[in-house]
Amino acid sequence: MQSPRSRRWLPASFLCAAALVGVLAPLPAAVQAQVLVAKGEATGLIIGLKNSPTADETLMGARVAGRERAQWENAARQGRERLTRLMKNAGLPQGTVGEAGNDQLLRFDRPLRGEALANAVRRARLHPDVAWVEPDVLVPRLAVPDDPGFALPTGQWHLQAPDVGNLAGLNLPSAWDDTKGSASVVVAVVDSGIRFDHPDLPVLGAGRMLLGRDLVSELSISNDGDGRDADPSDPGDGVSAFDATQPEFAGCNAANSSWHGTFIAGQIGAATNNASGVSGLNWNSKILPVRVSGKCGARLSDLLDGLRWAAGLPVSGQPTNTNPAKVINLSFGGDRTCAESPGYQSTIDAVTYAGSLVVVAAGNQDRGLTRPADCRRVMTVASVRRDGAKADYSNFGSNVALAAPGGSAEGGASTYLLSTSNAGTMGPAAPAYEYKQGTSFAAPQAAGVASLMLSINPFLSPRQLIERMKVGARAHVALGGLPACGTPGAGPCNCTTATCGTGMLDAHTSVQLATGPAVVIKPLGTVEPGTVITLDGSQSVAIPGRSIVSYQWVQVSGPPVAVTADQTPSAKATLVTEATYEFSLTIVDNLGRRGEDRVVGIAAMPAPPAGGGGGGGSTGQLWGLSLWAWVLAVALSQRRRRPR
Repeated sequence: MQSPRSRRWLPASFLCAAALVGVLAPLPAAVQAQVLVAKGEATGLIIGLKNSPTADETLMGARVAGRERAQWENAARQGRERLTRLMKNAGLPQGTVGEAGNDQLLRFDRPLRGEALANAVRRARLHPDVAWVEPDVLVPRLAVPDDPGFALPTGQWHLQAPDVGNLAGLNLPSAWDDTKGSASVVVAVVDSGIRFDHPDLPVLGAGRMLLGRDLVSELSISNDGDGRDADPSDPGDGVSAFDATQPEFAGCNAANSSWHGTFIAGQIGAATNNASGVSGLNWNSKILPVRVSGKCGARLSDLLDGLRWAAGLPVSGQPTNTNPAKVINLSFGGDRTCAESPGYQSTIDAVTYAGSLVVVAAGNQDRGLTRPADCRRVMTVASVRRDGAKADYSNFGSNVALAAPGGSAEGGASTYLLSTSNAGTMGPAAPAYEYKQGTSFAAPQAAGVASLMLSINPFLSPRQLIERMKVGARAHVALGGLPACGTPGAGPCNCTTATCGTGMLDAHTSVQLATGPAVVIKPLGTVEPGTVITLDGSQSVAIPGRSIVSYQWVQVSGPPVAVTADQTPSAKATLVTEATYEFSLTIVDNLGRRGEDRVVGIAAMPAPPAGGGGGGGSTGQLWGLSLWAWVLAVALSQRRRRPR
């Protein structure tokens, strides 16, 4: 049921009245636990193989084509063959094999849950060729605790310049004086798809929305009657009362369609300065919708493939993305940490190495971070209210880069965020505009600002974008009567740098910081100890009209080594012992602007050849003995539980 405070209607001058969603308060811990158990069904296993061919460093981050794509396809085939042998040798449930992001996927012939799923996971983990395994489960879209456009007081306050009544404003008008975006920059929205019929989201040819891809593989949640295809239109992700009673939707509550991806696409790139609707952060860049979620959320395997495809990396069975995104918005949460999900981190690594910034939402449970918000190399964004306090729902933690407006309920329409939507409750109806709140909608603010920065300086790396936005952030505010953030469930609180990042996102300062030179370093990868490596920063660039006048290489971490020719574009160093080494290159242009980035090299002895599917030798025998010991233990346990 909607809260009375949560419903507002837009003036008649709009194309359609906007229906507000009600505030969805975070679930109590006990209820969350029940939901996790109820949603324990898995359609397969995502498996990380030791010495995985598809996770090879030479392939994982390359936007490959031609011969190189053939090499990746060959590696993928090898992975499928290894997984097929492993499935038989380990006695895993029957199914089909494929990829999930950078790793392997066993898709069961029928979904498993409970003890049957636990047995399959244990069997896979015991196999000597397996580095890690996790079930392929549904990842829910972030719970939404629940123009006329740009004008205040009830319009897009979050885009305005900050002032006394609007401390969290993004300061876009000043940023737009420098750039309104470039058509050469592509921003991907990996989400529920979009409604191409919305007048503020015109397709390419009439506007800036690229056609993208639908990567939802499971018919029961796709809601469009088919699997993966070339149409990322959002058919609606509503769950009816009847749906909620069906086994495939166990753990899903009945709910109207969210139009989640449509809302986010409008935040980043709604048609602007057209006397209609709302304003987007970027007026000119392309938006690439990648549909990965449907009813109840997204399969983890679909989500990981969606990230790869958005970045222009190969995905088996899918055509090459000819419009790779330099910025990817991912507003999904998770119920486990990134450390417990190596496949998630591996895919993020590959996407980042390919040069795409992944911007993620902190989450809406008012607690510490979970995947992907706690993964390395992502840009995690927390949510603040209009007055600068942390929103009551926003998660927090040390991996948060900065905070951005996410909307809040205390002031109704004047404190929610406004963007593009649809009036349909289940399937699509008339285009609409809607007010929402959540970290799902804070993250696109940072993604949009990153796209403006790339419009000025397309050579900025993901790390450089994050660091420059952090440097340009405004300091957090301290409001009287609120505690410092850090305690789960505390509600609104004063952000600190340890909980909400360096500060509040400022678009104008971030865009100004984009005008410095960009360091571009050739990746190092893994070499044997004693190898002389070349630290190659020769592709570093200054923006047009400026030149680089100095280079400086320094070692940041690892066993100390000598860096020779350290004031040239290409220095050298010897990685003397097995360890991880990190080096930094700082460049300065002729106006004194600085640029800096880092590169990691690993010295390690070559790994021994992988076992032949676990079928022999001492390792295979040990695996067999371990499996039989586990079977015996289960049998004894069941015998003890028999009634006497």
